Amino acid sequence: MNTVHHALKHMEVAVFSVSDNFTFVLEGPSFGWIKLFFLQPNIHENIFILKDNSPFLSDFILNAKSFWRKSNHKPFKSGAWIETDDSGCELPFKATAMTEEGQRILILNQIGDSYRRKLKMLQFGREQLLYKEHLETEVSKRTKLVRIREEEVANRLLAASGYRDLETGAHIKRIGLYSEAIAKALGWAQSRVDDIRVAAPMHDVGKIGISDSILLKPDRLDKSDFEIMKSHTQLGAQILQGTDIEMIEMALNIALYHHEKWDGSGYPKGLIGEDIPIEARIVSVVDVYDAMVHKRIYKEAISEDETLHYIRSASNTHFDPTIVKTFFSIIKEIREIKNRVCEKP
Repeated sequence: MNTVHHALKHMEVAVFSVSDNFTFVLEGPSFGWIKLFFLQPNIHENIFILKDNSPFLSDFILNAKSFWRKSNHKPFKSGAWIETDDSGCELPFKATAMTEEGQRILILNQIGDSYRRKLKMLQFGREQLLYKEHLETEVSKRTKLVRIREEEVANRLLAASGYRDLETGAHIKRIGLYSEAIAKALGWAQSRVDDIRVAAPMHDVGKIGISDSILLKPDRLDKSDFEIMKSHTQLGAQILQGTDIEMIEMALNIALYHHEKWDGSGYPKGLIGEDIPIEARIVSVVDVYDAMVHKRIYKEAISEDETLHYIRSASNTHFDPTIVKTFFSIIKEIREIKNRVCEKP
């Protein structure tokens, strides 16, 4: 018993040795709450008899009897339970059955202070969690509001350009949706997926600075016209520069570099491979796909089979082979977008 007393001497704990006939001998200090569980036939002796008014402790003692008979060395412990005293005060308890040097021992711990501390910690943790959830909800709301505003800015910018080369609003929307689908398939974070959906339609925003005589020319462009047309990439970058908004920065990269080619033969910088921003590599593929399968002022639509054959054959020269592979892995979704977002007559 010395070990038990030494370990528990500073705690509000009642320690009993248990006799063969299951009476309980108090081996340490007494506490007023002991009478909740025990009768003391003789106030001059520390011998107690268990009452039957506490189903929690009675059930624990019943299980403890089996535990004691087996002379287990590992303590048998209860969970916490609540008793109500004569004044209506609720008191939390825990019980432990153990053996020490062959002696059966029952320990009752009135865990009021520690239990309240734990409850306080749990309550604090819960409040912190609720506060965090509240903040996350507010951040989500604000993020959605920012996204709506960014999309509005992008839409107004595109409206200002007026689709002056007679590329329709449907084409602009499809480029965003195609790019979104590829970004998802590549495993991008949702925020970046949303960014490219909004940014990709601005790929040709620089065409606002190209004259109608070139934009609306019904024939193929000659060499001098094409050199002027190529400047739309840099004009677009100039329009979009000077911001720290990630979506606009992505749109700038797309506008400037979506005519670069994987083998370095593109324009305006002649970048090679992964030096080309990945968002521009994505738009490069879907822009060519959409332009080829739809009619333009200077050409008729090309069949999808021919278009897909070209994209496959241009993998590793015109296009990033990883983007091409991803494009074909979601070709059903690409077709669904093409068919759903149709040109208006």
